[in-house]
Amino acid sequence: MTYVVTEACIRCKYMDCVEVCPVDCFYVGENMLVIHPDECIDCGVCEPECPAEAILPDSDERAAAWVEHNRKFAQAWPNITRKGTPPPDADEWKGKPDKMQFFSPEPGQP
Repeated sequence: MTYVVTEACIRCKYMDCVEVCPVDCFYVGENMLVIHPDECIDCGVCEPECPAEAILPDSDERAAAWVEHNRKFAQAWPNITRKGTPPPDADEWKGKPDKMQFFSPEPGQP
């Protein structure tokens, strides 16, 4: 089992989850984070740290479609090990549905 970052992270990217990860399996894109599913040790410490509630275990049916998305972009984006500054409008995007249309495949800055 692994944890994955879902659509709820898009344009929020709070990054509170990053610093609690004991295996540094987060990768940063321009407007969201992903977890490398092959590196995640299923400890679950990241899930309660996410203000956007974007992190789910892959056993949750809402997460199933996100495992491959996380894997693909974890292989393309840089690793992140420290919390950065979230976007200035993160709170405005928190909880909004259907954010995939705003997803950027571009890498972020670690």
